[in-house]
Amino acid sequence: MEKLYKPKNSIYSLIQLISLTLVLSTPQSSEIISRFQHYLQINTAQPNPDYTSATNFILSQSKALNLESQTIEFVKGKPVILLKWIGKYPKLPSILLNSHTDVVPVEQHKWTHPPFNAHIDEVGHIYARGSQDMKCVGLQYLEAIRALKDRGFEPVRTVYVSFVPDEEIGGHDGAEKFAQSEVFEKMNVGIVLDEGLASPNENYRVFYGERCPWWLVIKASGAPGHGAKLFDNSAMENLLKSIESVRRFRASQFDLVKAGLKAEGEVVSVNMVFLKAGTPSPTGFVMNLQPSEAEAGFDIRVPPTADPESLEKRIAEEWAPSSRNMTFQLGQFKQKGSVHDKSEKPALTAADMSNPWWVLLEEAVKKANRKLDKPEVFPASTDARYFRERGLPAIGFSPMANTPVLLHDHNEFLNKAEYLKGVEIYESIIKDYASYIEKPSGDASKEEL
Repeated sequence: MEKLYKPKNSIYSLIQLISLTLVLSTPQSSEIISRFQHYLQINTAQPNPDYTSATNFILSQSKALNLESQTIEFVKGKPVILLKWIGKYPKLPSILLNSHTDVVPVEQHKWTHPPFNAHIDEVGHIYARGSQDMKCVGLQYLEAIRALKDRGFEPVRTVYVSFVPDEEIGGHDGAEKFAQSEVFEKMNVGIVLDEGLASPNENYRVFYGERCPWWLVIKASGAPGHGAKLFDNSAMENLLKSIESVRRFRASQFDLVKAGLKAEGEVVSVNMVFLKAGTPSPTGFVMNLQPSEAEAGFDIRVPPTADPESLEKRIAEEWAPSSRNMTFQLGQFKQKGSVHDKSEKPALTAADMSNPWWVLLEEAVKKANRKLDKPEVFPASTDARYFRERGLPAIGFSPMANTPVLLHDHNEFLNKAEYLKGVEIYESIIKDYASYIEKPSGDASKEEL
């Protein structure tokens, strides 16, 4: 069944409808939406994303905006596209607006509209994979720059826009290598903006940290036996004991969320994602043979405030104790992110008056007649973690209000009015960020900047 989002406030719905009619009636708005549709129609779904078409499209937009551009392949076939808008004082720390070009796979038969057609329905919903995660943000950056250039705005700081590959499979060949590169070092980045999540209410969600992925595989071993025999320490029995221990821990963390004591991003989440055991036969599995090995895989998400050593100790002593003939692997699938930055401090960006970039973000959103919700720890993982690990401030933000969270879901959509409002929001943010000059200390002058 089609998932339509209907705001509870009927007055707001009327205002939104009037706003939609006015905003979308201009030729300029039509062109903005058309460009968004074009980007969405490029199939960049893993595991075979069409990076070539996406790169060509982004570079064409860069050329139209008269931005400097370069394409870097830290890994062959996986381009990082870097656009540059030079500021008046290029020695000042720069602004980096990051987004990823790849999207997750789809189950086409479960979509109301084809996921790469970018169909627009009668109420203005744009249905497409990537409409929320996160092709919207990448194009909103460029549309905001287009609007600022049309108004004659000249940035004080240099603004970079990056489009990176492979975020949906960990970002190791994209943002991670980019953040560790000499190219990035020379950019002298002062603040990074990356993706956030949609908000079901009128205020925008904003993220100052995120949970890191730990992908855990537990393996149990034991002597094989007849399917009718009862004996201790079989592989399946030992694995089930571990699964039950993990389940109890998961329940304790989930109870904190259900009780409202902690937000989802503040607890350690554990979800079993695969179970592998049994002896295959031509018709299924051998039913009268207990297997000698059994495995289970878990997706663990660890917040920056957690104690990673304590968690690893729990895994070794409770979930996969060697006394039960068990072993475990962390990061078997290239995922065991660090919850700390290079200074061994929790990888969190200050979300208060101590951080001028945070203050500027709040003020810019307010100027565009919207508000930010209470800052959160992102419940999953984004490329922002690679920049925070370097000790840089990074804020997760996707301007999608009054919108259900549908990333990775069937029938992912974003309304045209919200998309256009997001362009306006980024115009305000980029203008304030690119104009910001810290108060000079002592006798420093502007010429020295």
